[in-house]
Amino acid sequence: MDDQIIENIGTLLLPDAGPLKGEAMKELPVRHQAAIAIKGEKVVWIGSSEEACARQARHRFNAEGKVVSPGLVDPHTHLVFGGSREEELALKQAGTTYLDILKSGGGILSTVRATRQADESSLYGKARRFASGMAAYGVTSLEAKSGYGLDEETELKQLAVIDRLNDEGLLDIAATFLGPHAIPPEYKGREDAFLDQMIDLLPVIKQKTSAVFTDIFCETGVFTTEQGARFMEASLRHGFQLKIHADEIDPLGSTELAVQYGAVSADHLVAASAEGIKQLAASETIAVLLPGTTFYLGKDTYADAGKMIQEGAAVALATDFNPGSCVTHNLQMIMSLAALKMKMTPEEIWNAVTVNAAHAIGMEKVAGRITVGGQADLVFWDIPNYKYLPYHYGVNHARAVWKRGRLIWERREADVFPIS
Repeated sequence: MDDQIIENIGTLLLPDAGPLKGEAMKELPVRHQAAIAIKGEKVVWIGSSEEACARQARHRFNAEGKVVSPGLVDPHTHLVFGGSREEELALKQAGTTYLDILKSGGGILSTVRATRQADESSLYGKARRFASGMAAYGVTSLEAKSGYGLDEETELKQLAVIDRLNDEGLLDIAATFLGPHAIPPEYKGREDAFLDQMIDLLPVIKQKTSAVFTDIFCETGVFTTEQGARFMEASLRHGFQLKIHADEIDPLGSTELAVQYGAVSADHLVAASAEGIKQLAASETIAVLLPGTTFYLGKDTYADAGKMIQEGAAVALATDFNPGSCVTHNLQMIMSLAALKMKMTPEEIWNAVTVNAAHAIGMEKVAGRITVGGQADLVFWDIPNYKYLPYHYGVNHARAVWKRGRLIWERREADVFPIS
């Protein structure tokens, strides 16, 4: 007997195995009038709603002829932080740039101060509320970075919070050590000395946390590509996989650096060069694009998703949820921005937040797809077809969310709104 059957699924989204590159991103296999059986944490059967009538189950869930997808995957977040930075919004509105705010001691450095002052318990409670909010929007797996400590004690504190959340099991979380996220004031003019300190931390991070990845912010006024190369080489020596904040504001060549060192993902890429995109397309590195950050910073130029896909790159989408440059944990909103601002098709968007996003955080074996024998991470959407979600923006279309076969969130009937 099955534990659960989800039946009367109007459209079941079944992304192919990835990473999906170039033209393959335009294909999104679906099955109509479908049903899924779950036993324990796994999907044990996929068939038609008619066939589901003959199967026995402890619980049956009616999808009402609407859409079911794999659980969404958010491959770039800064989930754990102290404080908030709403006072910076007025500065941005007055024309102060992100880098100018950072130079004046605000921006990342403001969050560093607040995170250093916060204890682990308060950081955990805050991050757990955000993670629960992500689950309500359909996210079942994500990546979370440190990077608001810039010292051993606070970086370990952030990663301990991520490990606690992961152990709790609400969501699957890939942890990333982002020690070189900014230059702390006490190291101004001594950037290499600070980078040496972060490199010296790598064996401690490996021993005391579950961090799989390291990351570095290569940007004007932060770290150079030469410094990025040194940190990436050290990370590889200590057994980490690589990520990089690449070419977000200025075209420094860090997209090419990501490819050179075999990074799992290169993230942001707004200023990636034509050569960088070409190299990216010929590599296994996933392009993780963050349109919410461009939107929040009030910029007009977005990462060139169309060119990346045309050249043959694998593209994923993420929130970049953080307190300063993208203050949203709603991945559905990012899907709409990808359509409106980067001209991605619905098929490309769904592949970018499922199978490709899973590859971008090394979770392709457990997340991003619906397969028999695979983990039962599923979302029932209150939409008539999959093209509807990026079209109707700014609201939550999730109706129910399963993680490892367990129903972790369901919208109350009173909250359901008509779609036509």
